[in-house]
Amino acid sequence: MSAGVLIGVIAVQGNVSEHVGAIERAAAATGHDVTVVEIRESGVVPDCDALALPGGESTTISRLLRLEGIDDEIRAHADAGKPILATCAGLIVASRDARDDRVDTLDLIDVSVDRNAFGRQVDSFEAGLDVSGLDDPFHAVFIRAPVVDEVGAGVETLATWEDHPVAVRDGPVVATAFHPELTDDYRIHRLALFDRLDDDAGGNTDTEAETEA
Repeated sequence: MSAGVLIGVIAVQGNVSEHVGAIERAAAATGHDVTVVEIRESGVVPDCDALALPGGESTTISRLLRLEGIDDEIRAHADAGKPILATCAGLIVASRDARDDRVDTLDLIDVSVDRNAFGRQVDSFEAGLDVSGLDDPFHAVFIRAPVVDEVGAGVETLATWEDHPVAVRDGPVVATAFHPELTDDYRIHRLALFDRLDDDAGGNTDTEAETEA
């Protein structure tokens, strides 16, 4: 169990408040003393123990990260082995290759992605996924979701949908094509952030599934 943990949610654009709520639910359920901060400018990321990079619009997110000088701080955070959860557009921004010159990727995960691979917003859907590290299926919400179409040798695929990787791990970074923050199930946030923090601290690494009532 870690105490006095500071977790930042990159708040330049996207589902910020939803991630804050999910992190707070995961912290309460796992007994962690956590402060969550919304990050819109440089100088905050270096103080954080973990980060969430929300979904939204990947070209806008990548441009604002660069303009605000947050992009290099996120890269340094990952290089230091600190956990990051990137969701939907966050996956695109965190990738090695977004196959779109408008997206200045962070190159945190050795994958290439197909943006909006599952179609337009009207083609959004929900599905139960088997996720490595969780005992029970996770109810995933896909909204204009990307898919991973090329996976590097060191990347672990945590979940697939119709043979497409939709959740991956590369070192301290977990990324999903879906939006775990849009459900009451905090297990993806626990898996990506708190289990990693506990592991680094030599604490509890049990990933037995927990479901909030």
